[in-house]
Amino acid sequence: MEFVEYIKSPKIDKVSLRRRGQAYLEGTLCVTGHHLIFSSRTDHKDELILLHSAVEHVEKKARGQEGILTLFCKNFDLVKLKFNSIEEALNVASSVEVLSTIGNTNLRYPFFYRHLKPLEEDGWDLFSLEMEFSHLCSLTQQWRISHANSNYELCPSYPASVIVPVKISDDTLKASAQFRQFGRFPILSYYHKKNGVAMMRCGQPLTTMASKRSREDEKLVNATLGSDSKGIIIDTRSQTAAMNSRTKGGGVEPESHYPQWKREYQNIERYTALNDSIAKLAEASLDPKLSMTSWLSKLESSSWLDYVQSILSTACHVAKCLDKNGTTVLVHGDAGTDATLQVTSLVQILLDPVCRTIKGFEGLIDREWLRGGHPFTERCIKVGVSPVRYKGQGAVFLLFLDCVWQIYQQFPCSFEFNDRFLITLFEHAYSSQFGTFLCNNECERVAAKLKTMTVSLWSYLNQADILKPLLNPMYEPNSSVLWPSVASQSLVLWPSLFLKWKESNKNEDILWEEVRRIQEINTDLKSKAISLRREYAELQAKVFEERRKWQEEQDQREKQRT
Repeated sequence: MEFVEYIKSPKIDKVSLRRRGQAYLEGTLCVTGHHLIFSSRTDHKDELILLHSAVEHVEKKARGQEGILTLFCKNFDLVKLKFNSIEEALNVASSVEVLSTIGNTNLRYPFFYRHLKPLEEDGWDLFSLEMEFSHLCSLTQQWRISHANSNYELCPSYPASVIVPVKISDDTLKASAQFRQFGRFPILSYYHKKNGVAMMRCGQPLTTMASKRSREDEKLVNATLGSDSKGIIIDTRSQTAAMNSRTKGGGVEPESHYPQWKREYQNIERYTALNDSIAKLAEASLDPKLSMTSWLSKLESSSWLDYVQSILSTACHVAKCLDKNGTTVLVHGDAGTDATLQVTSLVQILLDPVCRTIKGFEGLIDREWLRGGHPFTERCIKVGVSPVRYKGQGAVFLLFLDCVWQIYQQFPCSFEFNDRFLITLFEHAYSSQFGTFLCNNECERVAAKLKTMTVSLWSYLNQADILKPLLNPMYEPNSSVLWPSVASQSLVLWPSLFLKWKESNKNEDILWEEVRRIQEINTDLKSKAISLRREYAELQAKVFEERRKWQEEQDQREKQRT
């Protein structure tokens, strides 16, 4: 594919740009293989460099001889472009529509991007299974690393190495993989050191209507339990959905074959339902002139906060099973790549304070979502605002980040990062110059050679100057378990993301800047105070030493007199 084939008007003069809440600004628009670039001779602050992949939908309108394009961006922002010619507008629109959905991974911008400054660390090597396992070994000897999936043939969506019970052989894992959807056999997701219990995740069993069984799978699942202990299987589907899946080859673990396990159903919507939800939410959020009645009606009809509530409720329930009841938990839905990962990730944020730090949260995303096999390429091709739908799209990762934000806004001092950090992750998942969120699983990332051909997002974010505005100045490390309220009254719409046009958001940014400035002053004053105390202590020591010498001289003189 040659990008030039799809660029009919590479440069257009006298184009007017308008961003939300601002007046039109005239300048020149350039269309490249990956970007829309707008520059003005009068105001360089409003220059636009927009990745085509960041555009969700292009709305075209004609007004007389003029053509107007409204670009709906994947981060819920709006950009308007006004052209003197309808033909020019249509040329740009067709270029953006084609170039924003490039199917070939190797033609995405991360393969062309080169970072100008040297990076302090390589984000591709920042997290590894070996590091996680060494930490696990300091807590228990009941688990091991298996390389049974080293060629990705056992389970294409799993990483090459996984953590499994130490007494389970690779042959048992292979038999279990044949019994689970897409080969996603049960693996360790999180070990809760307080009670010595585990949370595992997997795909649904392929029991079908005939209630097939796998003794190897039963052995693997039971290996996490003691002889007298019980476990809980959290099925993220409704009971009806789980039963219906049996007609398609799936199903649930029969109680007769898994007598040590109790099954509970949690009705978390599948990713397909999120498309309509986001579309309705965006329709309401992008119109600041709605009446109160219309706004509340549209917000309710979107069901977005209902989905947030159901996932948070499930995560809190699983966290309670692990922390308060000391019960081992197995989580799965259908394939175990969407709702399952939402739940297991949120449980770790509630229970593990490390996951509330910058590096800890990045490690969680790497472990549960990237290596966990969430299909980012399929799910994140569109957010859901566009009327055009693609197979597999669904705002699963965005919904997870919203759940994290709900916890953050209830415990604002317990997170090292702020909501801008979460928004940054959301934006890069859908459109980025970095390769971290490309592809659907580790197997595809290895085949695409992302590690050598692209830059990691973690390398960029962890630079001191980039990270500074993403840090929470109110952070105080909190080792306690977080128990957020999931009552309807406690859950609110995320304004910094969905209501970007609100002036109060800008005021909030100013407020946080002031808080950071005060914190820096306090830190500087503390540093100076420590330095002064050190100098005072040194001076005091010198005075005492001089007094000691003087006293010795006096004593010596007194002896000579006598």
